[in-house]
Amino acid sequence: MKKIGILNHHISHVISTMGHNDTLAIGDCGLPIPDETQRIDLALIKDLPRFIDTLKAILLELQIEEVYIATETTEVSKDIFEEIKKEIGDVKITLISHEELKDKLKACKAVIRTGEQTPYANIILKSGVVF
Repeated sequence: MKKIGILNHHISHVISTMGHNDTLAIGDCGLPIPDETQRIDLALIKDLPRFIDTLKAILLELQIEEVYIATETTEVSKDIFEEIKKEIGDVKITLISHEELKDKLKACKAVIRTGEQTPYANIILKSGVVF
């Protein structure tokens, strides 16, 4: 049995197969996920698991160099945006429209759906290189 790290085998597999510049999204429970993109559904009940807790877990294992966040997140869900900035540190943030973010989901290796119900609690993580 796996001793540390992400225990969900779907998430663990996706992260282990990601290369430089591949993308992985984490979304709230209302984010529309394209049919062609792998869905990893963690949503259990309202706000479980939380978006930020899921992000923290992913960042323990995935090296990132950039994130994509909807501009609407910065306007509507300022607390989530501040928590994201705290968790990612000096990683580049690229702000795009929510429509652009939804379009970029088609190219993601997977979208992790959380139970989060805060509007615009969504992010796309671009994998980086471990030095």
